[in-house]
Amino acid sequence: MDKLKIGLIHATMNSVGPILESFSSTNKNVDLVNFMDEGLIYELNETNTVTTRMILRLSELAGKAVESHVNAILFTCSSFTPFVPKIAELVSVPVLSSDISMLEKAVELSEKINVIATVNAAGPTTKRMIEEVAKKKGKEVTVEVRVLTEAFEALQNDNPKKHDELIQREIENIGNDDVTVLAQYSMARAVANDNPMFGHVLTGPQVSAEAIINLAREYRERRMT
Repeated sequence: MDKLKIGLIHATMNSVGPILESFSSTNKNVDLVNFMDEGLIYELNETNTVTTRMILRLSELAGKAVESHVNAILFTCSSFTPFVPKIAELVSVPVLSSDISMLEKAVELSEKINVIATVNAAGPTTKRMIEEVAKKKGKEVTVEVRVLTEAFEALQNDNPKKHDELIQREIENIGNDDVTVLAQYSMARAVANDNPMFGHVLTGPQVSAEAIINLAREYRERRMT
């Protein structure tokens, strides 16, 4: 059988490595097609506002993915998660936001959830999405957000060591009694090793890779019947 083809839509280069690594570890028969508009994350950091034009730019990337005959599309930037359902209505293939599968897992695991982000907009967005997921599941959750903009700046300035250390220090400050969610794909590198202190930390790439593969497979099977 032909390989599944999945379109990945990025707003920052920092998301590319973590999601590609997660796909490589799934050992699934998948081809990946990447679409990038890195200007989006710079504009979002400057304005802290998602504009209609930004959504249109993401929609254009989704259209290009469909034209490339993908079986599903994954958006890898959590800051735009609330707007992905609107974009999904415009395309004919399944679409998944970067972190929704991870957030659903967080709500299942704990009533108190800590969110760490490195982009200002990502923190409140992730909190709101967790609360919406919890409401749908009939659960009450408490969400606390911490934003480490200096970590994002370090990564942008080719200092990944500082980026990772800042995130790891914040995880240590929180402790391991409750679930901690890392809001962006680019942050997954900070907990990439098997250190047991990260056992309560959830990251988006691995959960999302498995979820989008399943969606793509289901879509292809429906089309073949």
